[in-house]
Amino acid sequence: MVPETAAEELVTFFKSLSDVNRLRIVGLLAAHPCSVEELAAMLHLGASTVSHHLSRLAKAGLVSARAEGYYSVYSLEAAALRGMARRLLKEKDLPALASDVDASSYDRKVLAAFLAPDGGIRAFPSQEKKFLVLVRHVLLAFQPGVRYTEKQVNRILLGFNEDSARLRRALVEYRFMAREGGGGAYWRIDQAEGA
Repeated sequence: MVPETAAEELVTFFKSLSDVNRLRIVGLLAAHPCSVEELAAMLHLGASTVSHHLSRLAKAGLVSARAEGYYSVYSLEAAALRGMARRLLKEKDLPALASDVDASSYDRKVLAAFLAPDGGIRAFPSQEKKFLVLVRHVLLAFQPGVRYTEKQVNRILLGFNEDSARLRRALVEYRFMAREGGGGAYWRIDQAEGA
């Protein structure tokens, strides 16, 4: 097979299995090898249609053919199927499929909708996901490793919105910041500490 990027290889893999008749062929070949004629009869399809499906499956490396007299007998490449699924669908590698996507575009859209030109928050969205975008934006006003008094926190938050209490609660509840009890200090929680 010609080397492809992981995304192209995944598309080829899933396209090869994205047809109910191809899935049926995989199921039949998982039981035992078959010729085009046998598959066509079992699936009530024309031989040319079955050949087309087998070609798509072969292109993805899922079936192979061997000559037996005048016929080609097709077999499922079960090891290839398992190997492809294992290799292509590693959870740790899946984020790389979107490496060229601007993941911050949603945040920018939300910020454009809810921030005033001076950077203040015009209104709080009703959707939690959008509200979290605003809370993460507000968090950037606080330096990692710095301890803030409640008064300092309120002063910073008032620069964003008059409801500083709501923002302060959100920063703590969503574990972006921690605080000492009894009106003590506030500080940013780094990812390792917050996990």
